[in-house]
Amino acid sequence: MAYILLLIGMALLIKGADLFVDGSASIAYKFHIPTFIVGLTIVALGTSLPELSVSVTATLSGSNELALSNVIGSNIFNTLVVVGCSALMRPFVIERRIVKRDLLWNIFITFVLLLAVFNRQLTWINGLVFLVLLACYIATLIKSTKQHQTKQNGSEDEEKIMTVPKSLVFICIGVAGIICGGNLVVDNATWIAQAWGMSETLVGLTIVSVGTSLPELVTSMVAAKKGESGLSLGNAIGSNIMNIAFILGIASLSHPISVTMFNLIDICILCMIALLLYFMTMRSDKMSRARGAMMVILYIVYAAYIICR
Repeated sequence: MAYILLLIGMALLIKGADLFVDGSASIAYKFHIPTFIVGLTIVALGTSLPELSVSVTATLSGSNELALSNVIGSNIFNTLVVVGCSALMRPFVIERRIVKRDLLWNIFITFVLLLAVFNRQLTWINGLVFLVLLACYIATLIKSTKQHQTKQNGSEDEEKIMTVPKSLVFICIGVAGIICGGNLVVDNATWIAQAWGMSETLVGLTIVSVGTSLPELVTSMVAAKKGESGLSLGNAIGSNIMNIAFILGIASLSHPISVTMFNLIDICILCMIALLLYFMTMRSDKMSRARGAMMVILYIVYAAYIICR
């Protein structure tokens, strides 16, 4: 029953985030908020809501290992599997501004996390620093997007915009789904870990992180199928930055998060993966199938390592 409830919880998280994004985006369009602002805020937040719900719920319930390992596991999965699978489906060329802006921000904020965990605890001060960095990143995004935004004629497709009452209903149902799903995932993942003698860190790095990263994976695979594989890199890296800065920022503010030695090792691995991706793009801006296969293999090796340890 715990496995069934875990799957139901993940489904609620994903569907809840989807409804929240649809409702919020419709209200934003109704009030003529620019599309790029919606994409940088509401949509980015929506795809990170599953991780946020799990991490905050786990932190408040005392499952600190699950709270931190969920974010670390999601970021490793996003970088290696989401980007790797997209390249396998259809190779793509990486935009230079993504390399100079997002990849460098990803490295910077990952190393800030590494420095923060050396105290073996993430406190409200760390949470505040993460949120300040998030505000700086969003400001950089908005400035950059305004500079590169192309002029568009016409307005949003009115058929895709819901009425305000319907949008509010979608938002409320979405939030309820996210909260209920987060509770189900944390409770049942913890129970499964105890039943099998597994650590919360292992469950967070594998089952929970993969489950909460499904929105990013689905979005990137659909984009790759439509010939827009390049979107997967921006989607994955943006989600990584949001996971650390926003999710750990909020979770650390709500309650201190204890850090284990395994957490420290995994964050070091995450830093190396962030550097690897950056140096790969500096050598060549083409993400080939060979590179995609290498990234997926690296994830399989990492998964085998954390299971064996």
